[in-house]
Amino acid sequence: MSIVTKSIVNADAEARYLSPGELSRIKDFVTSGEARLRIAQVLTDSRERIVKEAGDQLFQKRPDVVSPGGNAYGEEMTATCLRDMDYYLRLVTYGIVSGDVTPIEEIGLVGAKEMYKSLGTSIDAVAESVRCMKAVAIGMMSGDDASEASTYFDYVVGGLL
Repeated sequence: MSIVTKSIVNADAEARYLSPGELSRIKDFVTSGEARLRIAQVLTDSRERIVKEAGDQLFQKRPDVVSPGGNAYGEEMTATCLRDMDYYLRLVTYGIVSGDVTPIEEIGLVGAKEMYKSLGTSIDAVAESVRCMKAVAIGMMSGDDASEASTYFDYVVGGLL
């Protein structure tokens, strides 16, 4: 839920107008919109590169994942792993565009631990894959954009662990 929606829902629940503080936060949200869209565009345009490079980093850091018996062993399972990484990158873009972690939480993190546990997938390896994507992605951005994007990558990692 964006800051705009949250503010309106809260004010309406109390049958009041938006407060000066709420209006100021909404103004900041609107003002930062161009930057958030720019960041999401960089991630979207570079998604194949980010996932590939991050996958290579993950498999170097965690060779157990691609070794016999690992969750990404073999061509088909490696493709599945990279597909899942792309999914988490997409969730990060949703959070950035909305300026809120709610889409990440509601779409991608609810039940994730249980799902990976039932599949025998290392949650630590999934979290590491997101850390690798973060490293690749923020290397493509300026300081402020990298800082903004980092928040959402970190939220995904924290939600997985």
